[in-house]
Amino acid sequence: MNILQSIQQLDGEILLRIQRYLRMDMLTPFMKSVTFLGNGGWFWILCAVVLLAVPKTRKTGYAAALSLIFGAIVTNLLLKNIVARPRPFAEIEALIPMITKPKDFSFPSGHTTASFAVALVMLRMLPKKFGIPAVVLAALVAFSRLYLGVHYPTDILTGFVIALVGSTLSVWIVRTKPEDKQVH
Repeated sequence: MNILQSIQQLDGEILLRIQRYLRMDMLTPFMKSVTFLGNGGWFWILCAVVLLAVPKTRKTGYAAALSLIFGAIVTNLLLKNIVARPRPFAEIEALIPMITKPKDFSFPSGHTTASFAVALVMLRMLPKKFGIPAVVLAALVAFSRLYLGVHYPTDILTGFVIALVGSTLSVWIVRTKPEDKQVH
């Protein structure tokens, strides 16, 4: 067994353990609601729009929007189509998805990428009373994808890394001012 097969096997085992030990009837509706916040990135796009609309947080809004765009390009346009990884419920017979089966590919998680793309910008650029809850919500969205059986752990981890890179670049771009050029 090579390293990729070992990782895939571990991915599946983690999902089956989540299904067996963490799924509860009273928790499932909450997880479905949390995952809904990541559908199409609507909640995080709305956050970026609100940040853009308020003059005091406009730079944060620009960084959030840039980070979302970066994440969408890398995740949804490039990697999902290049890697073309099937969803875990299509590969693991014992895994029962708890929501309507998504039709697109699994790797990486777009929900995780979008959630952390904005949350990490907020953590870096806003007071912690806004940034920390945003990161906690992003983590809940990411975990909900595992809980509901629609992503592998490596999909989530990769989505987070993409968001980390995108948010770091976006914050740097927004905070870097071009030098004023004087005309002589």
